[in-house]
Amino acid sequence: MSIPVTWNHLRRFSALTGREQRLFLRSAFLLPLLSIILRRSGFRRTQERLKLWLPVETGGIRPVQGTAETTIAMTVRMVRAAVKHGPARATCLEESLALWWLLGRQGVPAQLRIGIRKETGKFEAHAWVECAGATLNDPEGLHFHYTAFDESFPLDSTEVP
Repeated sequence: MSIPVTWNHLRRFSALTGREQRLFLRSAFLLPLLSIILRRSGFRRTQERLKLWLPVETGGIRPVQGTAETTIAMTVRMVRAAVKHGPARATCLEESLALWWLLGRQGVPAQLRIGIRKETGKFEAHAWVECAGATLNDPEGLHFHYTAFDESFPLDSTEVP
């Protein structure tokens, strides 16, 4: 399903800073790509592939440009905008993987969290991203209704949850 681009969309995009525009475009490209890779390779292999593209200096983490809070807020906002206005709808896992990876590319150590619940006789799963114990991309608080796995899915394999 494609979303028609209107003049309003173009005006809003041109009002963004260059950094915000780049984050939006990366997110809009990354989300459908993640959907394809997840279907073909599964979660673990997809996450391992993403780790290969993280910066190598300082153990895979680059220093954050500007304040961490500003970087996090901007990245969350641009990923959310790409989910809403991008070419395809994303699942919570695709959105969370994109956010986790984009934050890692900017030097922000974040954890991908996955939880499960049993609702009306069937299992359901939900994914979200946390940084320093704060949930970043779950404004409705859905994650409170899921039992999170004890292990987070950190940026590098040396990080202990």
